[in-house]
Amino acid sequence: MELLLLIILIISSLVQLCYYFCLFQKFTQYKTNYVKKSNKPGVSVIICAKDEAENLNRLLPAIYQQNYPDFEIILINDRSIDNTLEIMEKFEENYPHKTRVVNVPFSKDDRLRGNKKYALTLGIKAAKNNHLLFTDADCQPASTNWITYMTSQFGGKTQIVLGYGKYRKESGFLNKMIRYETLQTALQYFSFAIKRIPYMGVGRNLAYTKELFINNNGFYNHLDILSGDDDLFVNETATTENTEICINPDSFTVSIPKQSLQAYIHQKRRHISTSDKYQLKFKILLGLYHSSILLFWISAINLLLIQINFPIVIGIIFVRYITMAWVQNRAAKKLQEEDLIIWFPVLEISLIIFQLYIFVRNLIKKPSYWTP
Repeated sequence: MELLLLIILIISSLVQLCYYFCLFQKFTQYKTNYVKKSNKPGVSVIICAKDEAENLNRLLPAIYQQNYPDFEIILINDRSIDNTLEIMEKFEENYPHKTRVVNVPFSKDDRLRGNKKYALTLGIKAAKNNHLLFTDADCQPASTNWITYMTSQFGGKTQIVLGYGKYRKESGFLNKMIRYETLQTALQYFSFAIKRIPYMGVGRNLAYTKELFINNNGFYNHLDILSGDDDLFVNETATTENTEICINPDSFTVSIPKQSLQAYIHQKRRHISTSDKYQLKFKILLGLYHSSILLFWISAINLLLIQINFPIVIGIIFVRYITMAWVQNRAAKKLQEEDLIIWFPVLEISLIIFQLYIFVRNLIKKPSYWTP
C-alpha cells in the first residue's frame, strides 16, 4: 500500500510538472501584440441582463465613455422583473445613436424559459456590426481603452478574442478563493490558446464575429444547457488559427464577486455543468490535470500521516510547490492578482475541496434554472 501511494505521488507530480513546464509557463512569457489600426471596425457591445437595474446604472456610463470611434451597445432585457427594462430604455433615449434595446418577454415555450442563450441570440441578430464584444451587467471595463484593446486582436483569420474577466478585490477568504479560482481558470484557457488548442472563454470579457456565430448555427447544439454561451461556444468554434488572447491590463473587465458561499456554490454548479460537453481531447487534457492534483494530495497526505519515506515525500512536495509557485506567481503578477500569492498553499487545498463538493452535488442533481 505504501509503495502504491509513493508511485501515485511520483506520477501525479510528474504529470503536473509537464503541465507547468510545457504549457502554463508559456503564458508567463506571453505579451499581447497590440496592433494600432488606423481603420477600426465597428463594434457591437452586447450586454444581456436579468434583474440588473442597479448594476446597469454603474456599468453603462463606463461603456459610453470608451475611447473608440465606432461602437453601439445592444442591451438585452432577459425577462427581468425589476426595472431593468426601464433603465435600458432611459439610456436608449439619452444615447439614441449608440444604444439599441432588445426586450425578451416571458415565454410559454419550456425550451426557452430561463435560457440566456435564447436572449443572447436575439441580441446578436439585432447587432449591426460583425465584431461583437460581450460583457456582463455586473462588470466594469478596467479602462476607457477596453474596446480598443480587445478588438485590436481581430484581423487576418482571427474570429475569437479571449479576454480576462477578473473579480473585484474585497476582504474575506471567500473573495480570495473566488479570485484564485478565476486566476487558475484563466491560466489554463490562456495557456491552451497560446499553444493553439483553445477550448473556452468567459462571457465577462469575450469577443467574436457575428459571421462565426451565424455560420456555426449559434448556440443550437447546446441550447438546452443552461450555461455555455461562452465556454461551449468557444469550445465548438475555436480552431488553431481563428483565436487570439488579449491580456493587456487595459483590456480587463472587473466583476462584482458573489457575497455569500451559497450564491457562489450555485454559480459554480451551473458553470461546471458544461464541462461534460467539451470535445473529448479537452476532457482528457483537463481531466488528467485536475485528477493529478487530487491524487497528489491524497497520496501525499496519507504518506505524511503514516510517515513512510518521509524525506522523499517532503522532497517531492517541495519540488512540486516550488514549480507551481514560480509559474503561478508570474501569472498572478501578469493578471494583477499579486495579493493572492502568499495565500496559494491554503487556497489550492480549499479549492480542491470546494470543486470536489460541487462535482458530487452535480452528480446528484444538476441546477435546473439560470441566474446571473
